[in-house]
Amino acid sequence: MSNTGLIIEERSRDIGDFLVGRLIPFRKKRMVGPFIFIDHMGPTTIKKGQFMDVDQHPHIGLSTLTYMLEGELMHKDSIGTHQRISPGSVNWMVAGKGVAHTERTPIDLRDGREFTAHGYQIWVALPRELEDVDPEFHHIDASELQNWKDSTTEFRLIAGNGFGKSSPLPVHSELFMVEVKAQDEYELKIKGELQGEIGICIVKGAIEACNDLIEQGNMLVSKIEDSCTIILKPETHVLLFGGQPFPEERHIYWNFVSTSKDKIEEAKERWKKHEFPKVEDDDTYVPLPGR
Repeated sequence: MSNTGLIIEERSRDIGDFLVGRLIPFRKKRMVGPFIFIDHMGPTTIKKGQFMDVDQHPHIGLSTLTYMLEGELMHKDSIGTHQRISPGSVNWMVAGKGVAHTERTPIDLRDGREFTAHGYQIWVALPRELEDVDPEFHHIDASELQNWKDSTTEFRLIAGNGFGKSSPLPVHSELFMVEVKAQDEYELKIKGELQGEIGICIVKGAIEACNDLIEQGNMLVSKIEDSCTIILKPETHVLLFGGQPFPEERHIYWNFVSTSKDKIEEAKERWKKHEFPKVEDDDTYVPLPGR
């Protein structure tokens, strides 16, 4: 299909109060650079008695990146982190050899008011030599990120390097994640500005690529060296992400990512036996799938 590469429509699934659009992995493209998993959360209206509560669950071998467009979440994890995230800020948890965490609607937003929750939950695989590092957590406030404009188009560098700029987020591989909001029609030039494989997630609006019109709810995957001109239509919002791919295959099972199938099996047994570290004062437990 020309040099646009693959065009992937979100595959929706219901997790209770939320409809999630699964972007990657999918059959034809398991990863984009080091990015191995993207979930689109919402947009959905939070009402009285309907909250976003993800109970305690584990991770290994990856970093989680949470980015909210609307609404707020409270993150708690087994290394003692309590961190609220607001729109435009970034939560970055390095799972390494093993961590457990929860994400919930903050207590002060459970008073019956209605608000929209909308964001992305992203997993970035760790390099093989760092898969067993001690867990870490980092929060970067929106004011700390690089923001710039070109005419009426706004850019924000969320992670990594791109467009001659660097994000303060402490990533572990060559990657990028950039948010772009176009008020008017805009020609987005990415050749030479981003390095590696690229995914283009259309949050809102539409883009024209290689004479095809692609609307929101889809993701495009391409490579920088092949990229054609991309036109963002008026009132379009996209996320660009990707980077240099790893030389080794990654295995994924539930919330576990590793170059080693044995490490994933070990993690499954640890979680079944309740041997992972726990979030303080939280007895919730999401069972291993199939149990």
